[in-house]
Amino acid sequence: MPIDPQLLPLLACPEDKGPLLYFEDEETLYNPRLRRRYKIADGIPVMLVDEAETVDETEHARLSAKAATNGVSFNFAAAPDGDDTGRAAAGGGAEPAETA
Repeated sequence: MPIDPQLLPLLACPEDKGPLLYFEDEETLYNPRLRRRYKIADGIPVMLVDEAETVDETEHARLSAKAATNGVSFNFAAAPDGDDTGRAAAGGGAEPAETA
């Protein structure tokens, strides 16, 4: 079962808070920076570090090649400085609090 398209831009890696690659046909979200794969069970992403699978070099290369070949892109654009303002613009993240 695919992830709800409205949920996808709100998801981030629970460890590095960065964007993920979504492989709908494999029911996984993948973080190539940490080489971690998160399963999707019945349309619900299991975003727990303890439940993530660390992939080896061969699987990392396969997933990276598949993403490039099939046009799979990250679910949100991370800001160069690590700030998640790109997620806020896409509907995720919290709005900054006003200061007096």
